[in-house]
Amino acid sequence: MLGALLGSAQALAPALASAQWQPTEEVRNYAISGVTGAELYRSIGEKGPQVGGQSRVIAHTTFKLTWTRKYERQGNACVLTTAKPKLTIIYTLPKPSAKLSPSVKASWDIFIDAIRKHERVHGETIIDMVHEIETLSSGFSAEDDPDCRKIRANLTERLGEISGRQRQRGRDFDQVEMSDGGNVQALILRLVNGP
Repeated sequence: MLGALLGSAQALAPALASAQWQPTEEVRNYAISGVTGAELYRSIGEKGPQVGGQSRVIAHTTFKLTWTRKYERQGNACVLTTAKPKLTIIYTLPKPSAKLSPSVKASWDIFIDAIRKHERVHGETIIDMVHEIETLSSGFSAEDDPDCRKIRANLTERLGEISGRQRQRGRDFDQVEMSDGGNVQALILRLVNGP
């Protein structure tokens, strides 16, 4: 019975730890110009954020993640006893600099709302990644590591794997969304061919 209770408490630990923090969000707008959908989209192509030195994109999601970690010696082992994240998700989105006509504004609102939803999916993959790191970190240890050096190298390697999976999820999502006939292509065509 006691073993079952301890198992339940350990299973709840990651959920309880996650409940203690919430991500914050920051929206950074970049100004675009134009009075038609086509002009607005052309301006996005000229002023949109550049990601990794590549071509410009409509919008971009990134994050700032810091951790409060506490490593403790337990016998000859080192154990990560505290791992609390501080996460800020940063969305970069276009914003028209001039007042739009009612018909263009209606078209723009549909476009930008869908782009926000697309970027929020990227935000959710980031949050999922942080939860996965938090779960891994809970009780993470290294034997024969009294100076707590080995544990840091081991943790860094595992974090790289988790981060790689998050980036791949984002690429897979974008590939579907931005493919021929995908949601983003349909949004662009609707905006450009609209008023």
